[in-house]
Amino acid sequence: MELLRFDDVSFRYHSLNGETLAVSHLSFSVKVGEFVAIVGPSGCGKTTILSLIAGLLSPSEGKIHRADEKYGYMLQRDELFPWRTVLKNILLPLEIERKLTKENREHCISLANKYGLKDFLDKYPDQLSGGLRQRAALIRTLSTRPDLLLLDEPFSALDYQTRLNVCEDVSSIIREEKKTAVLITHDLSEGISVADKILVLTARPASLKAEHVVPFTERSPLKRRNLQEFPHLFDLLWRELNE
Repeated sequence: MELLRFDDVSFRYHSLNGETLAVSHLSFSVKVGEFVAIVGPSGCGKTTILSLIAGLLSPSEGKIHRADEKYGYMLQRDELFPWRTVLKNILLPLEIERKLTKENREHCISLANKYGLKDFLDKYPDQLSGGLRQRAALIRTLSTRPDLLLLDEPFSALDYQTRLNVCEDVSSIIREEKKTAVLITHDLSEGISVADKILVLTARPASLKAEHVVPFTERSPLKRRNLQEFPHLFDLLWRELNE
């Protein structure tokens, strides 16, 4: 079942200096339970596409079909408030939506305990490693039980080793919680390591250059990187981005 579909979508930014075409005649779909990675040249409009998916922007042309789903957004930085404990950061979206019921609070604590934050709930963000902070940010995103997770380069602020470990953590949590996800990334290896499907975009204005179903049955990002077929797919994507 499709959770999301773009049909011939274009988007133009308007300013005093005129209009800029950021997305041009883009069509793709995301199925329930699918992990989709979107890659493309720097500045091609990837984040604009996430904003269109979330309904923060409306298409200038074309149509976006959405199921009646709820979105969760995970940004490049964890954006945890330093004056709130980890638990209070996780509960913040529920407070904002006025849905901080006993059941929802217990759900969040259960997720935190399940994914390694049991001993850190009363700590403050600056007492956590970068990896634990991102894990807390993901659980905060999951607190409102979203159907679709929008991940805007969520590992880019981390050093390489931490990035690999956090990517493994986040991917396994998303898979275990059976969430649908769309990941924006400029890192081809990262996209291949986590996704079921990869969309390759052209330079701005962004349009669909290629779509690839990732053929690996292995789910672990770290283990995927060691597969014999991994570099072949990387080379293909690299050529497509640089043609």
